[in-house]
Amino acid sequence: MLATVKPVSISRQAQSAEIVSARQPRMPIVVAPGDGIGPEIMSAVLRIIEVAGARLDVRSIEVGEKVYRQGVISGIDPGAWAALRERRVLLKGPITTPQGGGYKSLNVTLRKTLGLYANVRPCTAYSPCVPTLHPALNVVIIRENEEDLYAGIEHRQTDDVYQCLKLISRPGCERIIRYAFEFCKVNHRRKLSCFTKDNIMKMTDGLFHQVFMEIAAEYPEIVTEHQIVDIGAARLATRPQDFDVIVMPNLYGDILSDVAAEMTGSVGLAGSANIGDHGALFEAIHGSAPDIAGQDKANPSGLLLAAVMMLHHIGQHQAAGRAHRAWLKTLEDGICTPDIARPGRTVAGTTRFANEVIARIGREPNVLLARSMALPPVVAAKQSAAHASRRTFAEKEMVGVDVFLHFRDGNAETIATRLQNIDLDGFTLLMIINRGVKVWPNGAPETFCVDHWRCRFMIGNSRDQTDHAAILVLLSRVAAAGFDFIKTENLYTFDGEAGYSLGQGQ
Repeated sequence: MLATVKPVSISRQAQSAEIVSARQPRMPIVVAPGDGIGPEIMSAVLRIIEVAGARLDVRSIEVGEKVYRQGVISGIDPGAWAALRERRVLLKGPITTPQGGGYKSLNVTLRKTLGLYANVRPCTAYSPCVPTLHPALNVVIIRENEEDLYAGIEHRQTDDVYQCLKLISRPGCERIIRYAFEFCKVNHRRKLSCFTKDNIMKMTDGLFHQVFMEIAAEYPEIVTEHQIVDIGAARLATRPQDFDVIVMPNLYGDILSDVAAEMTGSVGLAGSANIGDHGALFEAIHGSAPDIAGQDKANPSGLLLAAVMMLHHIGQHQAAGRAHRAWLKTLEDGICTPDIARPGRTVAGTTRFANEVIARIGREPNVLLARSMALPPVVAAKQSAAHASRRTFAEKEMVGVDVFLHFRDGNAETIATRLQNIDLDGFTLLMIINRGVKVWPNGAPETFCVDHWRCRFMIGNSRDQTDHAAILVLLSRVAAAGFDFIKTENLYTFDGEAGYSLGQGQ
């Protein structure tokens, strides 16, 4: 059941809305109150949307710090997955991840396990009611939610070097980019920008950019552009009016959506939707703020706007609109929580702020615009899957191997001399690379090196074809020569084009 509504004066329109909504079936959803301020802002939000006319059958689950402390490293009780799979819609409060190693990010676990590949974050200014340097800000950031560095594949390889693998797939790019174009289409957004760093990461970010250009050709009515993420971020921070919708890989989207949210006046005002083929998760983007938990100071606005997105997603548009307009009217009337307070405003705690919003249900804002936002159905993934099924696959040929060494007893010349003194069985040592820079042959004496060396072996004239068995023989001889190999990467060409990066300085 939803939280009990505290006595407040509500409008006749709101009373009528409750009568109409009472005839509608309840939509089953899952609610996770979370940690810190989570339970109190969740209670406030559920009260608001219930009076606004939401018809929900709520099942609560426990996630976050309490579950972590019980020894569940994912932060979610195993029994909760059945409810999520059955109901497919989750409204989640912020959670606290305990300090120290061994704990997995609950947000990442939920997104990846449930296939919630599209993160949608609207960032809108509420000027003059909320102070901001950018009163015209109205940007939606659509972030890929499953891949990139957030795969969380990390290793310590040497005394000096740690690695985190950046994984970008064509299907992953196609799904999020097509979803972004569909979002623009159904919401009548004029322009879609793409941010990557493909001047450096030419293969991973290059693929994201390439797929963006391919799919853009199918949406000629939408203006498109690509920007390198660093200058794009600078322009977003100074000229946000130049942007409408932006699609990005995971890490850039995570960072810049928080930046854009803060530009509206406070991160506490922003909600987000996580959409996939088999479910949806709605949440505020801020943290659990344990320092103010239980003090009736927290701003429920971010979670409320996430709930508004959820109501639109499940088809309860009238309730969504009533809750949203009442919240805007509350801001217009000068009532705010402490985090966005300024002189001349009435400061209200969490409970009172919720009551003030409830009292304005059925009333219309005069200045602030209640923008509706449709979340397109996830036909995007099916369309991309259909494209993938028709795609021809490249001819793949193994041409060599990169062998990574942990070596601290000399320099690149030492390594090269020792490797060239063993039988490489038809391979040729082409180069040695340290932190992405070629240091042998003809390395620069100024290059700073660590104990992590990449030795590139290519097929030699004496061998017609490279295969896995030959690489195993090579590795056994490298190990017999006293080297500690810590990783290998096979080198392939695809339709004759190199599927691997070259060392800088070549």
